[in-house]
Amino acid sequence: MISRPASPPVRSADDYRDTIEQLLRPLAARPVDTVPVAEALGRQLAADMHAPIDLPVFRNSAMDGYAVRAQDVVAPPVDLPLTGVVAAGDAGLQPLAPGTARKVMTGAPLPPGADCVVPVEDTTAGADTVRIERGRSAGEFVREPGSDIRAGAELVTAGTTLAPRHIAACAAAGLAQLPVFAPVRAVVISTGDELVAPGNPLRPGQIYNSNGIALAAALTANGVEVVAIRHSGDDPGQFRHLLRTAASTADLVITTGGVSKGDFEVVREVLIPLGGEFGPVAMQPGGPQGLTVVDGVPVLSFPGNPVSAVVSFEVLARPILRRLAGLEPVPEYELPLLGAVRRSPEGRRQFLRGKLVWKGSQPRAVEVVSGPGSHLVASMAAADVLIDIPAAVTELAAGTTVRVWTI
Repeated sequence: MISRPASPPVRSADDYRDTIEQLLRPLAARPVDTVPVAEALGRQLAADMHAPIDLPVFRNSAMDGYAVRAQDVVAPPVDLPLTGVVAAGDAGLQPLAPGTARKVMTGAPLPPGADCVVPVEDTTAGADTVRIERGRSAGEFVREPGSDIRAGAELVTAGTTLAPRHIAACAAAGLAQLPVFAPVRAVVISTGDELVAPGNPLRPGQIYNSNGIALAAALTANGVEVVAIRHSGDDPGQFRHLLRTAASTADLVITTGGVSKGDFEVVREVLIPLGGEFGPVAMQPGGPQGLTVVDGVPVLSFPGNPVSAVVSFEVLARPILRRLAGLEPVPEYELPLLGAVRRSPEGRRQFLRGKLVWKGSQPRAVEVVSGPGSHLVASMAAADVLIDIPAAVTELAAGTTVRVWTI
């Protein structure tokens, strides 16, 4: 009697995702880079930033208008002699004499002695005088030093993923460089003799390699730096070489294809001897999965069908990678189905591709836009969410509330 090895147990998608998160969590302890402020967009700040100076730095005008003393314009209209013009960047200003006005531009320093600005709209200018037609109180349209932030106050908190508004604040405070965490670095390796790079002619039996490009785009969109996109045929030696090179340059390797139980499964063939664990996950698409650590680097092995590869990333890897990058979780909704789902595989959690139906600025429903097939990559382009159908559910009536999240 021939004994056969026991089949690995089928794992739930949540359980397998938790295993991946535990494996990737140490990547939070990443080195710190110091980068120019202009290059820090999207990076995660590694230390609290404090303002080195007051903002504004000096008293300046909030409007184009005329710097005056409030006590000189309490009974408009009043004509005041002009004593010059102050442009932004002017320095060494002479004090403003009582009973006079000086034209000032927005952002220009206020001359000593002036305590308010009358906007140009409330004046009529002559050759040497200006008529003030509306009085102003002391402090109006004057930006005081430190009214935005005081020197030493916290400007941006450590852990913040830097958006344009943070870059603007740091640059305004004179911070030329910022300490940021190095991003998680990843290499994507797609496998299969049948794959051809887009732009090349196809021979019979060949298809274009979309997995490498799609996963690299997904990684980049979720705060990961893609070091390289590689393709291996079904030769174990070629894949082994690419894998070792990837592990020497990246924090994470993602492979696609070669994870099932058929022939020419190069990923399984190479990684199982290295301790790789391969087995089914109770999800559709994306059932066959593999997980290995090569030279201390996690290797996530996704199926080769394009939709399976993308959905595997979205469901299993994206949550932890977004947290590592300091990004907010993707939006989730509970919405009614516009149409019925006639059949969902029992015992497998199905992720259908769907599209939000909006009413004003709020989604009001979701509709299925593609069949369940893991090859329907063109149809997936019309989707903006995944529809999560629990493993125990085999059909859903129209109007049933379902959980969805953006892709």
